[in-house]
Amino acid sequence: MTVRSTTGPIPTQPPTGRPPAAQPGAALGGEPVRFVALGDSLTEGLGDPLPGGGWRGWAVLLAAALGERPESVELVNLAVSGALAADVAERQLPAARAHRPRFASLVVGANDTLRAAFAIERVAAALDRAYGALSGDGTVVLTACLPDPGRMLGLPAPLARPLARRMRAVNAVTHALAARHGGVHLHLAEHPWVTDRASWSVDRLHPSERGHRLLARGFHAQLAAAGLPVGPPPALTLDGRPPTRTGSALWMATKGTRWVVARCTDLLPGLLALAAREYRHSLAGTGRLLDAAADRTTRAALAALPGPKAAACAPGAATMTG
Repeated sequence: MTVRSTTGPIPTQPPTGRPPAAQPGAALGGEPVRFVALGDSLTEGLGDPLPGGGWRGWAVLLAAALGERPESVELVNLAVSGALAADVAERQLPAARAHRPRFASLVVGANDTLRAAFAIERVAAALDRAYGALSGDGTVVLTACLPDPGRMLGLPAPLARPLARRMRAVNAVTHALAARHGGVHLHLAEHPWVTDRASWSVDRLHPSERGHRLLARGFHAQLAAAGLPVGPPPALTLDGRPPTRTGSALWMATKGTRWVVARCTDLLPGLLALAAREYRHSLAGTGRLLDAAADRTTRAALAALPGPKAAACAPGAATMTG
């Protein structure tokens, strides 16, 4: 298996039209099967360090189990830490299409929820653009819904609930687009291992090596269920040491708070205002009104997308399509 990483788009024009017809996982014209990973730090591999430095992550583990001959799979990892949905659509998408991949992962959205300017309309438009272009090229697109960052960080309820509401909106869009465009969709937010502390690194936002292995196995199982060629699933045997409670507590005490503040600098004032509003509604017992308003905004964002309408669907409705 060949692995390539890049932090920016390749100066090549994307292809026009669909690639030649071929079974997913089969080589085109003798070329290797290409798997292009788009997204943010989750796909970049943070939390799964390599002995010599850098990150491995679930995409590398999955690539080694793709296709009828996994050794012929070429992985190009375009994911960049901190990327937003718009970054993926504007920068990573042209580079991904230039590689004419048979498989492409599109896992992004958590960083959008940590921005003051969060707008589900913009997230939906960016994801629809990327998803539609890749699936239109004949690429098998892998997507996943994500756990909300407030829950993973253990934030107080008035702070966690607004972030959870945003993450639910992003996940609802991802569910709907999976149903609209096809591909393979993983309900990551609902997997039991998501609540297991050993599956997460010390920062509580990125999977540990174990978490990355479980994520790769989740996608592998979905691909196999869809009848796509895969090899043996990624192993669960760890190469490194799992995170400890002491290490996690030390990280949160020495670096965690600074990390959260650095990532949420523009969000913090707005988040405090959201928390105050959340607290008032909690006292009045009207929190459901905030949920209903968020649902309406999400439905409107999906209805505004061009082409066939992508109706919002319940979390169980689009587990796997394609």
